[in-house]
Amino acid sequence: MNKYETIDLMEVANNGATPPNCDLTLQIQPVHAKDGKSKGIWEVDEKFLNGLGVTMGGYLASAADIMMAYAISSQLKENQTFASIDLHTTFHRPVFPGTVEVYASVERLGRKVAYLTAELVQNDKKVGNAVSSVMIIEK
Repeated sequence: MNKYETIDLMEVANNGATPPNCDLTLQIQPVHAKDGKSKGIWEVDEKFLNGLGVTMGGYLASAADIMMAYAISSQLKENQTFASIDLHTTFHRPVFPGTVEVYASVERLGRKVAYLTAELVQNDKKVGNAVSSVMIIEK
């Protein structure tokens, strides 16, 4: 298992380095991360669907959490890392197979905790959003 540092995540998002396994498993591709903002493209297929034919909500939460990790990584120093301590997801409409854009932002960066938001969009419609608190850890 490869362990990634925050600087490695910036290489993934901005220079096409190999992403962590969770990104590969979820089929989400970070497009960029800079100045507390990130964007990813999530390709949803049948393996993410529940019995009703729509994407299971936990996958939406995971996609938001992944892209919020890139957003916070773009704000941290090399001697810092992070861990999510709270995550709330709201679903606005069903997500079907296809492309979902995931946008994340650091709303407030404190010394020990950061507050982030994410928005998930499919076919130009907001399908969900998430808010998260992230613990900042000095290494």
